[in-house]
Amino acid sequence: MKHIFSPLSLAAAIALACAGSAQAADGTITINGQITDVTCNIDVNGGGSNGTVTLPTVSTSTLDAAGKTAGATPFNITLSGCASASGGTLNTASTWFEPGANVDSTTGRLISTGTAGNVQVELLNSAMNPIAAGAAVQNDTPANISSGTGTLSYYSQYYATGGAATAGTVATSVQYTITYQ
Repeated sequence: MKHIFSPLSLAAAIALACAGSAQAADGTITINGQITDVTCNIDVNGGGSNGTVTLPTVSTSTLDAAGKTAGATPFNITLSGCASASGGTLNTASTWFEPGANVDSTTGRLISTGTAGNVQVELLNSAMNPIAAGAAVQNDTPANISSGTGTLSYYSQYYATGGAATAGTVATSVQYTITYQ
């Protein structure tokens, strides 16, 4: 016996096979935001918005195994003149350290382009807890804005990776964005 399918029944069979199950929505997510015209003057360690942090010279013996740290050096991002053309106010500000070519996407530490081996630079918040640069959620401590000023305090330090660090230079950088609340 020969089976013959009409084009209409074939189309109906394909449509039924391809149809997804119908589902009712379980809820709604509402997203709100705010764009502010508030700006602040930014100063990193007295060098303007593009400041420099100089880590101390340390011996390779202090970084003789993976995971060891040395040379914790404080730095500040100082905000001043925080004003709004429309009269808005700020309560706090935070720093978001951006992902980029110098950021290890696995650890959030900064990759050195210098000649020293097995070493990265780790950013720390004011309580000396690591910050994973480039991560969606960072371990940042917001600064209170009072009378148009605030200070965001951080540390940076050497971090041995993959074994003992080898002698040489360490150089890296990271871009950042100040967010206001």
